[in-house]
Amino acid sequence: MAQAAAWLGVPPDHLFGLAALPYGSYTAAHHAEEYRVGVAIGDCVLDLTTATERLLAGRAPLFASGSLDDFMAAGERCWGQIRAELIHWLSHDQFRPALEDLLIPATAVSLRLPFTVADYVDFYASAHHASNIGQILRPGTEPLTPNWKHLPIGYHGRAGTVVVSGTEIRRPCGQSRPHGARHPSFGPSARLDFEVELGFVVGAHSHLGDPVPIDRFAEHVFGVCLVNDWSARDIQGWEYVPLGPFLGKSFATTISPWILPLAALDQARVRPPSRDAKLLGYLTETTDWGLDITFEVRLNGHVITRPPYASMFWSPAQMLAHMTVNGACTRTGDLFASGTVSGPKPAERGSLIELAWNGSNPVPLPDGSARSWLQDGDDVTITAVAQGSDGTRIGLGSAAGCILPAVPESAESCH
Repeated sequence: MAQAAAWLGVPPDHLFGLAALPYGSYTAAHHAEEYRVGVAIGDCVLDLTTATERLLAGRAPLFASGSLDDFMAAGERCWGQIRAELIHWLSHDQFRPALEDLLIPATAVSLRLPFTVADYVDFYASAHHASNIGQILRPGTEPLTPNWKHLPIGYHGRAGTVVVSGTEIRRPCGQSRPHGARHPSFGPSARLDFEVELGFVVGAHSHLGDPVPIDRFAEHVFGVCLVNDWSARDIQGWEYVPLGPFLGKSFATTISPWILPLAALDQARVRPPSRDAKLLGYLTETTDWGLDITFEVRLNGHVITRPPYASMFWSPAQMLAHMTVNGACTRTGDLFASGTVSGPKPAERGSLIELAWNGSNPVPLPDGSARSWLQDGDDVTITAVAQGSDGTRIGLGSAAGCILPAVPESAESCH
């Protein structure tokens, strides 16, 4: 049964209850210059840096930096121990005197990028999204490319532009070739988009030359976060042949500040569609790593789509196995994302290029306006909940960003 945090009074159905306990990095007024590792519990944040100093001194050095880096590198057994201790501390009144003064209202902290992003890889794991994009960009042909159901397609992104939720996103400038034009031009992107994704954060590294087998996924992946893979579709469309996304993606990627431990998703695991496909041995799963997670996207406060993650064809275990099958190593802090999460229904599409069908069917908003692409000042917020035990739900927090105009100097240089 779902547990309540007894002495905290957090109900068992709270999205950040004992079943969740995500980790993050924050500052607060009484230590504004010092980063701390925190755990979200109910409407509060527990100062885990100080809590371990008081109650688990042997593990305290893992949290001293205020980042999750050292903790993530410590490996699966350590992750399990800390999670078990937290559940024990927050469930028993005897720990109240040691922890009560370490609980800070969530509204009183400033959340930071929770870990150092080492590498960033983005996949293309939704058959519904890939089919929609195929129909939009290659009408009259087979929507999925011949390789799509044989391997998880991905590309390497830019780790240095992964930013935490709340960071404002500057409209990028770049080359594009408008429809009907013979030559490219330079200017602010006119087709700015969002992409709803789930991110997987590597904790324990692997070694160069040693692939990570599909059944060792949980030994290496620490947890999950929400991802918005902002995309400049006009820049992307001009540059992506033959090598794929580059400047149309690399200007910014937003992640949620809370990293939900993989263990918190045990009840959300479901059979992915790829389990029914005939795959090469290294991609064949014997356990289920599909995930029952429902996303919600708000544009300027208005819900415009609710994509379901359970429909994703490729599982994260398959993504990691494919990413390393050639001997490529992983590092602590590697982030790999699922690609756009889209379901089979029009109201479940995870990007504007799909929702507005490449601009031909703009998305209406309550103020009477409509969107084919994001405008300056638009605010996009992604949230998600996962299936928990006994009908409860587990929260993944939010990933939000507001669009700023292009840098004036860049805009002027376009003319």
